[in-house]
Parts: sequence; structure tokens; C-alpha cells
Amino acid sequence: MSANPQWDVRRALGVAKLFHLVCGVRDACVTPFLTLYLRQLGLAAPWVGILMGTKHLIAAFWAPFCAFLAKSYRKRRALLVGSLLGSAGASLLMVLVPPSDRELVHRSCNGSSSMTTTVVPPGVTRTVNVTSAQEPASNHPAGAPSLPAKRSTGVVEASGFRNGPGESDHETSSGLYRYLVGSGEGVRTTSQGVLHPITSGVKDNPWEGTFEVVNTALPLLPGSTALGSLVNLSAAKGKAQVLDLSLEGLQWTFILSLGSMVFWELLTAPLEQVADDSLYEYLDFVDATDRYRSLWIWRLLGMSAGVCSIAALVGQLDCFLMTSSPQGVVHFYGYALVSTLALLVSIAFPVPICRRREHSYRSVKALSVVGSNPRLVLLAFTVFLLGAITSTVQNFLFWHMKDHGSSELVMGFSVALSLLGEILLHPFKTTLLRKLSRVGTVGLALGCLAGQLLYYSFLWSWWSVLPAQILSAISYGALWWAAGALIEALATPGTERPLSTMFRGHFYGSGSSLGSFVAGFVAMRFSLAVLYQACCVVLLLWLALFLSIQPRLPQERKINYSKLLAMEASDSSDSEQGTERDWLVKAMREEHADW
Repeated sequence: MSANPQWDVRRALGVAKLFHLVCGVRDACVTPFLTLYLRQLGLAAPWVGILMGTKHLIAAFWAPFCAFLAKSYRKRRALLVGSLLGSAGASLLMVLVPPSDRELVHRSCNGSSSMTTTVVPPGVTRTVNVTSAQEPASNHPAGAPSLPAKRSTGVVEASGFRNGPGESDHETSSGLYRYLVGSGEGVRTTSQGVLHPITSGVKDNPWEGTFEVVNTALPLLPGSTALGSLVNLSAAKGKAQVLDLSLEGLQWTFILSLGSMVFWELLTAPLEQVADDSLYEYLDFVDATDRYRSLWIWRLLGMSAGVCSIAALVGQLDCFLMTSSPQGVVHFYGYALVSTLALLVSIAFPVPICRRREHSYRSVKALSVVGSNPRLVLLAFTVFLLGAITSTVQNFLFWHMKDHGSSELVMGFSVALSLLGEILLHPFKTTLLRKLSRVGTVGLALGCLAGQLLYYSFLWSWWSVLPAQILSAISYGALWWAAGALIEALATPGTERPLSTMFRGHFYGSGSSLGSFVAGFVAMRFSLAVLYQACCVVLLLWLALFLSIQPRLPQERKINYSKLLAMEASDSSDSEQGTERDWLVKAMREEHADW
């Protein structure tokens, strides 16, 4: 078997490492920044939550189904090639999705004094600082960009509105409300206009309602109090019309985004599981599955390098492209390019030609094992909750960082920091599980995740998220190590891998889907800070419940192999035959009776 070139294990592992590395770079090009791009399209948090929830739901159930079909019909390589080729093209469909309001997409790449705005979802609070001709714009909190005043005319335009039907360009030129500010020599008084959503007394909700313009400043010159009346009158007149137009653009943007993402995910989702199953079976033929366990590190290394590289390129290449799409289209171009490279590597990816005979309905058998073991049931609920909580971080943490002035390079570095921390902690995996036990490690990971969430709710600067990212090595990496050890210890023979796939795919993916749906509406109704505080409270309550239930569950039954070996030595001189003298059969029968 080893003489057959099909079983060149060293070459197969080398190709697999390269494939995982390239796929890690590929995923890092888009996945961490996808919700940020959807925000720049003009979609508010609930719509982004629906899109991401749909994406996770497809991945949770479509990927195992495609992997089963590819294995049954021996079309794994065709699926790998088709998935990479199709996803490269499908990702570019997102570039064609128009923003909800094209007037919101104005960017300045040359650093000139022209107005620079970013895409703001309908209802986002906006602070506009208006200054005199002799003084630059005053300082403002991060995340609320200042719009510079025009020196010659003293007119400041507040972005975010379009002309209503029947309104002349003089009233709302190019869909922008105009602040008429008197100018004079030596005047250094600063005026501030606040654009806030119309809600029930709530002025700081960033994703709800329509805009109302309120003048909060002292008059610049005597008699300039008419500024507030003029702006309020304009806002009241066009409020309903602006809302109708915004909803029309939002509807098309959401529908096109949903269709593009569903099609894209249908092509992308099966890739990872089909590749993992192929490689595992290939190594299983030559009894080298122990070398399979270390390949995940290469994917994390690829993601760490890719997330920083693409973030550094976005700020430069977006300015050269100068398309009508929002900033961030380089992410999709990079994804398509790296997918093409992964396509070339997949041609040499190890896929076993022979196929061992296996029992059917492995997923059904694995599900029955979970239902019959209360420890696995508790672990399943924990993994489901983990998916729901971590989806709020993956979907909206970059929004929170953006509001505090973080650039995409800082965001990419924060992701790389968490991934590298997980790699550096891996050599201590055995020690950690031995010292704390598997259940103790799960408790530690949940506690660290709760601390991270509480920390996220109190971010104060563009760099403040970085220290908390170090804890991701424990809150995510160590938790999955402990969960894998629990699954391996509690699984029956032949169900270890189906159980692991079910926990990482069905349970975790379903939790991520539900968490995305709920988190978007919570962020709209309250704020991201409240969302992370609520997740922290829920996680701490589950941690207390988990630790209180765990001691009351039936203890694990283990075979004492040293005792059985002693029994074998004492019975070796006995010539009595029959299976009743077989110590291994006895032990297995006793084990079955205990369960």
C-alpha cells in the first residue's frame, strides 16, 4: 500500500498544509469585515443580523448534506473545484449590490478639503460641528465625523438626506440640508448641530427612527436664532418623504444582498467539511490520523496573515478603484483572487479513491448518543449558547470599534492577535486540561468570554479593544479543546468524528444563526454596549447553572485496564475455554450494563 503513489503521506500532508494556509487567507479577506461592508451599504443592524443569521443557518445544515452527497457519489474533488470556482464568482456579486442611498457614498482619497462622509445606516446619530471661517472644526467624539465649513459662503452641508418630491434644489441642494451660518471677522464662536433619530425621548439610539435636526448651539451673531427654526421646519417638511425614499432604497439593497449572500454561501459552505473528510479518510487508510490534528494551525496562520494584509491594502487600493460602491470592495476582489490560488492547490489535494465500508446513518447514531447522555446534552446547550454569544462579537464588534475611531488595520490586527494567542497557547493544552479538568476548562473559558463581553461594552478609544483580544485564546480555543476532549471521552466507538462535526456544525452554527437574528434587533432597540452587557449576564447565569448541574450528573464509567491486565495474567494458566474467560468481553459487558 505504501508503494502506491496514491498513499504518499508526506506529499499529502504538504499539500494539505498549503491548502489550509491559502483557505485561511481566503476566509480572512472577507469574513471578518463582511458586516462592516453591509453597514456601509446602508443596512441597519436588524437587516445585517438577518443576513448573517441566514448565512450561518445555511452553513450549519447545507454543508453536511453536500458532504454526504459528494461522498456517496464519489464527487469530492469535483465539489472542491466547483466550490472554489463558484464562490470566487459569487463573491463578486456583492460588489454589484447598490447602496441604499448613493449620495451617502462620498469618499475623499487625496486628503483635500472636500467633504468626506461615510455610509450611515438610516437613523444613525450624526454630530456636525459648524465653525466660523477663521477657526477649524472643533474636536468631536470618535465615530461622529466633523464636516468642515466652507470659508467663502459660510454654508455647511449635513449629509444623509435626499430631496423629497416637489422640493427644489434651492431648498435641499443635492439632497443635503443646508445650515446657513453667518460669517464675520474675528468670530470664534462654535455652533453644533445634532442629527438624531426621532424616538420616544431616546436621542442616542444609533439605528432607529428618522432624522430630526436640532440646533444646540448659541447664536453666532445677534439675530441668528432663526437658524434653529429654519432647520426644524425643513426637517418636519421632508421627514415623511425622506423616510419613504430611504425605505425604497433599503428594500432593494436588502433583497439583493440577501440573494447574493445565499447564493454565495450555498457554494462556499461545503468546502471545509468536504476537504476535512477527504483528508481524514486518506490518512485513516495509512493509520496516520494522529498527524491530522495539527493541520488547523495552518489555517489560523493563514487567517492571521490574511486579515492584516487585506486591511492594509483596502485603504490604498480603494482610492485607486474609485468605484460607485462603498469602501471595502477590495475585500471581495482579494477573496476572488485567493480563491483562484486555492483552486490550483485543490487539484493536488489528497482525495482517497478507495472507500471503506462504513455504517450508514452516522449522524442519526451520533444524535442518539447525545440524547442518551446527559453530559453531552449539557455540552450541546453550552456550544449552542457559545455560538449565539460569539456571533454578536463577530457581527458587531467592528461596528463598535468603528464608532470609536478604529481603522480596518486595527480591526485586522485585533483578529490576528486573538488567533496567534490561540496558537501560542496550544502547547499548554494537555497541561491545562490535566490541571483544571475538562469541566473546569469549560468554566474558565466561559468566564473569560463573559469578561471580554463586559470589557467590550466599555470601549473608550480606537486601541482599547486590543488587550481583551488576548483572552480569546482561552475563551474560544481552550473551550473547544475541552469540548473535544469531552466528546472523545463520552462518544461510543465509531461516533467520535460524527459527534465532533455535529457539535461544530449543527449546534454551534444554529446558535450563531439565532444569536445573529436577535442581536440585530437588540442593537437597534438599545445599543451595542447594552447588547454586550446583556450577553455577559446571560453567559454568567449559564456558567453558574453549568457548574451546579455538572456534579449531579452520572459519573463517567471507565475501564480499569491495569486491573484487567492483572486478571489476564492470573487466568493465563487456566485452560478453560469460552468467552466467559475473556477479560475484554467481560469488561465490555460490565461497561454496557453500567450505562
